[in-house]
Amino acid sequence: MHKLFVFLLFILCLSESAFAQQNDTYIKAGLLYDSEQNALLKNKVIHVKGNTIISIGAFNSIPENAEIIDLTEYTVLPGLIDAHTHVLFSQDASEDFSEHSIHSLTMESDAIRTLRGSKRAKSYLDVGITSVKDLGNSGLFLDVALRDAINEGTIDGPRIFASGPIMAATGGQVYGVSPKHQNLIDLEYRIINGVEDAKIAVREHVNQKVDVIKICADNIPNNTHLSIAEMKAIVETAKTYTLSVVAHSITNQSAWNAIQAGVDGIEHGFKLADSTLTLMAKKKVFLVPTENSRTYMNTYGKLAGYDSNDLGWIDNYLDRMTKRLNRAIQKGVTIVAGSDNYTDIRGTRGESSRDMFRVYFEAGMKPLDILQSATYISALNLNKQNEIGVLKSGAKADIIAIKGHITTDFINTIEQIVFVMKDGNVYLSNPK
Repeated sequence: MHKLFVFLLFILCLSESAFAQQNDTYIKAGLLYDSEQNALLKNKVIHVKGNTIISIGAFNSIPENAEIIDLTEYTVLPGLIDAHTHVLFSQDASEDFSEHSIHSLTMESDAIRTLRGSKRAKSYLDVGITSVKDLGNSGLFLDVALRDAINEGTIDGPRIFASGPIMAATGGQVYGVSPKHQNLIDLEYRIINGVEDAKIAVREHVNQKVDVIKICADNIPNNTHLSIAEMKAIVETAKTYTLSVVAHSITNQSAWNAIQAGVDGIEHGFKLADSTLTLMAKKKVFLVPTENSRTYMNTYGKLAGYDSNDLGWIDNYLDRMTKRLNRAIQKGVTIVAGSDNYTDIRGTRGESSRDMFRVYFEAGMKPLDILQSATYISALNLNKQNEIGVLKSGAKADIIAIKGHITTDFINTIEQIVFVMKDGNVYLSNPK
């Protein structure tokens, strides 16, 4: 009996060893993007075991009879990151944000909202986006539930860093709601009423296991905003739980106030003054410029019902946003790539999200700088720079490949995704 037990144990060990060996994969990259150094390296091999990158080496480091994925004709990148999404929210271009929000809260169940979100989630993988920072407008922690469902393998989607309900002043961003129905807004936002309540709100979010805290520094078009004291209480409490805080900001004053309160990043920042950008650079506060390309805006204008002769505002919008982005770069502000695209423009959410690459390029950012903003820099500001957004030993096996010349034909190349691996699982393998 003892000999039989030893024999069976020996066979089991052999089987586990064989399985582990089969689980080793070697990805040959013709070009590899080193996101930390912001450089392209030739002829590298990525050794993947399970969901982890073991090493980066030369072609001659591949053992005999190894399982090889040959991407020598392509450029291999870390999985891309969209640092500003709303996976659980969608509206038509012709719809009013506030009316749609109330309709969603009163006429849609959490179940249908989450199921629709799960479909959108999968579409991010289709375009090489393997991680997203999801920043509210997702009911009462539906983003956390979606994150957990993806992490456990129940559904396919990107790695989600969830904020839970946005913390905001009275009314949140939902305007025009009568006094007797203000309670509906509590289903979408965490309304803050004073410094002590701000601290409690953070603890509530921590208890629901959020990954990041998002606040509204202003509530435009509602004329309410968090005080500096309230925002500071949120920041200080969040930091005791090692959570970063990002602030939605439209006006320059609200951004200035949020920076004074100690936030880690400004989302949108459409009206930032040079003095505020200088302060952001000094305090190392990053900016997520959520802009859209001319192609996107033209499509949006048509779907929203604008007359073709009444689209001159698009030129003004693009000019303002281009100048703002370039001023931020010139001042030394860290740029993190994020889309904020929740409007249905007759494509998948992933395709809509990908528009951020086009707009940054059209505004003058260099291709590799755009890639770094959507990989290493984004991961760094999530405090995940050793796990995602990078190809190195110990990082998650989030790996994509693109076809084309990334430095000379950026837009076409970033849209030619031929391979997507997330957490060691291959979701797309279509070499062309």
